[in-house]
Amino acid sequence: MENKELFEKDKKGACRTIDMEIDTLKILKENLDISLTKALDLMQNVKGRVIITGMGKSGHIGKKIAASLASTGTPSFFVHPAEASHGDLGMITDDDVVIAISNSGESKELVDILNYCKRFGIPLISITKNADSSLGKAGDILLQIPNNGEACPLGLAPTNSTTATLVLGDVLTTCLMERKGFTKLDFNERHPGGKLGSILQKVSDLMHTGSEMPILKENSLMQQVLIEMTSKRLGCVGFVNDSGELTGILTDGDLRRCLSAQALDKPAFEIMTKNPKTVEKDLMASAAMKIMNDKKITNLFVLEDKKPIGVIHIHDLLTAGII
Repeated sequence: MENKELFEKDKKGACRTIDMEIDTLKILKENLDISLTKALDLMQNVKGRVIITGMGKSGHIGKKIAASLASTGTPSFFVHPAEASHGDLGMITDDDVVIAISNSGESKELVDILNYCKRFGIPLISITKNADSSLGKAGDILLQIPNNGEACPLGLAPTNSTTATLVLGDVLTTCLMERKGFTKLDFNERHPGGKLGSILQKVSDLMHTGSEMPILKENSLMQQVLIEMTSKRLGCVGFVNDSGELTGILTDGDLRRCLSAQALDKPAFEIMTKNPKTVEKDLMASAAMKIMNDKKITNLFVLEDKKPIGVIHIHDLLTAGII
């Protein structure tokens, strides 16, 4: 079979799988009911954590849901059903909420957790396609996934069901974020590493402060400006008045354009750019980069009560992976 013919056959199978899973998600969307709000109420108001459990493929999806919740302001972790039966039940407290996942609703490994929840009055949210199953009946709240078969050619391997469960977990996560008013700054606190960490860094994470700042009084002579700019190596100098408020800036480009023997004896306030563009320390670093690109500048002073507390250079942003 030629590659083209093989591709057409593969594409047909791929499209069939995608279409079946899309159909399942449409059913999930159409059948959302008040149980969603009840589950969100429990999860939002829980004093402890949201505990996710599930066996096999349901467990893998459960781990992702727990990770998503934990990273977006809802303390959560995954408990393996088999490990729970050998001591890990002690990780679940009376203040927690348990979400148990099983496509069929009859996973034997979940029995001990279900009994534990009933014994100690721990709220249980069931996610299953079978409302009449052991899990479906045990839950205080049932979030039912569509019973729409599987995209697997044999109709056996979890495909439609795991996709629906994954999306339902995303629904719970995003709805809780909206309810709690979860912000980019909140997200940043939980994602300090990797690309997300770099994107979510604030200006205060990257700015130069204290003695690293090139700062002079606005009546300083240009000779002093040249020395300050050279020693601090940030390509600019900021100028303050007697109250310590930033009144102007000179960049290395400005200095080159105005430099002459006569200019060296002039005070900075005669040459500096007045009322320069500034930012606040809590601004996202990516937003600072946009300002620099839009204004075609390479430095921004960071102000607090009109006084400079830092300066950020475009090279700092590029080094941190901000693009």
